Amino acid sequence: MGSVARVGHRVLVVDDDPTVSDVVRRYLEQAGCEVRLAADGADGLAAIAAERPDLVVLDLMMPGIDGLEVCRRVRRQLPDLPVVMLTALGEEADRILGLEVGADDYVTKPFSPRELVLRIRSVLRRAAGQPAAGPAVPARLSDADLGVDTARRIAELGGAPLALTTREFDLLAFLMGHPGHAWSRAELLDQVWGWRFGDQSTVTVHVRRLREKIEQDPAEPRRIRTVWGVGYRYDPLDEGDGR
Repeated sequence: MGSVARVGHRVLVVDDDPTVSDVVRRYLEQAGCEVRLAADGADGLAAIAAERPDLVVLDLMMPGIDGLEVCRRVRRQLPDLPVVMLTALGEEADRILGLEVGADDYVTKPFSPRELVLRIRSVLRRAAGQPAAGPAVPARLSDADLGVDTARRIAELGGAPLALTTREFDLLAFLMGHPGHAWSRAELLDQVWGWRFGDQSTVTVHVRRLREKIEQDPAEPRRIRTVWGVGYRYDPLDEGDGR
């Protein structure tokens, strides 16, 4: 198996099932990662605060502090820390909740450890600023009071930093980089996530989260527009339009 992104990426696996944790650890170590295990949410939060891993694999269902609450707390303190959530097969509501609280990706149980490694590799690559194959995006993007620096992975609104997850940043940069083009959710999964197949509600949730952060009125978005029957389109504001 190839390297995830570089030898030595530090991955924290937070799961109360020791069998699952051990399987994930072995596959990630074979892929060149340094792996730390946490048996519950409290231990996971302590390890994140003390060690600041490069990525967290987080089980949704745990006793005590569950994965959703762990993710909420992480996002308040470390919005750019990549999180891949493990969810139960068929629990679509749980997957959507995981994305709503800020998970960058999810894998459903029972899962293929090889698929999990591929998902982790994709998230780490994007967090490091390595773009997926697809139409090129300029290094700097601006639209009225919204600015994005894709090289430094910094986004600002009205001069203030925007707290975006890895996937939110990628989606915003991609849409801003192709203004006026209507993309289907399947196309966005392919171009932004690098998935040929997948749950298209992933895109819907990320668009909703982005609108909450960049739109003056998320219920009446003026930048990220819904194109009925197609998907989404980015419409730049006029420079004098203000928020």
